Amino acid sequence: MGMQDELLIPPINFAMVDQGVYRSGYPNSKNFTFLHKLRLRSVIYLCPEPYPESNLEFLEKENIKLFHFGIEGNKEPFVDIPEDVIRDALKILLDVKNHPILIHCNKGKHRTGCLVGCLRKVQNWSLTSIFDEYRRFAGTKVRMLDQQFMELFDTSSFKQMARIWATGRARPRRSAQLPSAKVDPVPRIGQLTGTRVDAITKNGVTALENAGIPVLARQ
Repeated sequence: MGMQDELLIPPINFAMVDQGVYRSGYPNSKNFTFLHKLRLRSVIYLCPEPYPESNLEFLEKENIKLFHFGIEGNKEPFVDIPEDVIRDALKILLDVKNHPILIHCNKGKHRTGCLVGCLRKVQNWSLTSIFDEYRRFAGTKVRMLDQQFMELFDTSSFKQMARIWATGRARPRRSAQLPSAKVDPVPRIGQLTGTRVDAITKNGVTALENAGIPVLARQ
């Protein structure tokens, strides 16, 4: 079975955040064919552990740049979220030259949720909407320190980068590749309007209609 014929299995908690920006839990070899279709340029990895050799080989083969920000899991109340690290990661995320980009930690819930929440603040989302999105991925393991961090996060220094991002997104970029295998499309479950995710499917998998990528299988 060749790459074009394999089932497309997204990483756990995979979803589209915005045009050219994705989030997920830890990808493994079963997800590589799916990630290949995204035509990624960059990956933001938020765990402190070294990246597995198999993942590094995949990134090298696909010419994908790895940005490693080692953030310890926030087991409140013992570990604070490092604001300086989140700021550095957000700068990478807002640079359209790094798109398409995937953000991931272990489960794609807390560390990834905090970074996405800070992005949403830059996008002028309300705190209610930011927390709603965070809770959809965190499930029953919502952490109050995460929400407090997002609420107090100062985005004033990112306004210029946000304007550049809004301009840069209108330029042609490396786009996701349409699968060539003949398969029945996944029924439409949710849709994206603007930069707001209106609905996400079970297991956090978004209907990737904007990228033209049907999800054929799920973990």
